[in-house]
Amino acid sequence: VELGTEVPVGAPLAFIRVNGDAGAQGAEPVAEAPAPMPPQTPSAPAQTAPRPEPEAPPPAPATARGKRPMASPAARRLAAEKGVDLSTLSGSGPDGAIVTTDVLAAPSVAKPAPAAGAKPRAKGLDFAEMRKAIAAAMARSKREIPHYYLGTSIDMRAATDWLETSNAERPPTERILPPVLLMKATALALKKMPEFNGFNTEDGFMPSEHVHLGTAVAIRGGGLIAPAIHDADQLSLVELMAALRDLVARVRSGGLRSSEMTDPTVTLTSLGDRGVETVYGAIYPPQVAIIGFGKTVERPCAIDGEIVARPVVTATLSADHRVSDGHKGALLLAEIDARLQKPEDL
Repeated sequence: VELGTEVPVGAPLAFIRVNGDAGAQGAEPVAEAPAPMPPQTPSAPAQTAPRPEPEAPPPAPATARGKRPMASPAARRLAAEKGVDLSTLSGSGPDGAIVTTDVLAAPSVAKPAPAAGAKPRAKGLDFAEMRKAIAAAMARSKREIPHYYLGTSIDMRAATDWLETSNAERPPTERILPPVLLMKATALALKKMPEFNGFNTEDGFMPSEHVHLGTAVAIRGGGLIAPAIHDADQLSLVELMAALRDLVARVRSGGLRSSEMTDPTVTLTSLGDRGVETVYGAIYPPQVAIIGFGKTVERPCAIDGEIVARPVVTATLSADHRVSDGHKGALLLAEIDARLQKPEDL
């Protein structure tokens, strides 16, 4: 595609091949292009006279070929603007490539003051770049991942009663919010069912030994990111509450660490505080699942032959059908439900 040409999202921009390849269409992309070839016209014959071999280039420096981190052009451009060293980042893109979300999460390097009369740049995250990154990830998700969706209603009476009693005995700084129970129950269920916790790559599904729970957080001014709370299944409820408070505060202040953005093994999203009762998320590749929770609402339920009002939350699962199926997905939601019926064990 020529420079400056507008093409649909997802259209191939170029094919890279080396000498001797039969055709570009079947060639696999490589991290770096071979030495440039002289341009050929479409009518040029397939076979040309041999050319003299060029002299061997001087040895490459230590940071050249083989050492240069894989990154998208947009990520390289953004890193240059922010003063971020790509070699210090872990990539969350295909085959570990660094993408714009990885750069956005990295701290910027201080730059000289702008020249007099120059328009100052806005501080914090670049929301325009964030929207581009989200758009690219979600377009890839819906294009490549065969989603399936499940939902179930969970009776929260046991969880809310236990939480009310437990919080009454805690100082205000250690009181636990209801979303933390949902997070811990989800993390424990994922530890038991690892087929929903990991990454789908070209080599197949790679389950993770750790549950790094990506927690969707809305950003003031627009945008949404899902940094990880590491080893969420190993944290107590008090520790998980503290980790959530710290994470949200650093999201709002722009103080996230690169590792928190690049290594979530699964994502949890909740829109209950926005009044939404049901949310079905789109999987963030290369993850294979996203669990959603809505608002806890009072609903009529049949209990022991009587109709009573119970607090109920809708839990949903969007999962990758290449890795799991509806039967396994139903078992995961049932496991989350069972954990929430025994909140004292969380």
